[in-house]
Amino acid sequence: MPGFEYRKSSYSDEKAECVEIATNVPTRVAIRDSKRPTGPSLRLLSATWTTFQAALREGAL
Repeated sequence: MPGFEYRKSSYSDEKAECVEIATNVPTRVAIRDSKRPTGPSLRLLSATWTTFQAALREGAL
């Protein structure tokens, strides 16, 4: 299992419920709840993550 290194958004603060993302593993992106760092994570192909981000920017979601 790859060693994901998660980071929190710069828009987050300690009281906010946020997600953390790991992009350090080639071809994969992992997403988890910052309040439950040992809980489950969502793992996507990097291409899927890029498509998701583009849809958000375009207002499609």
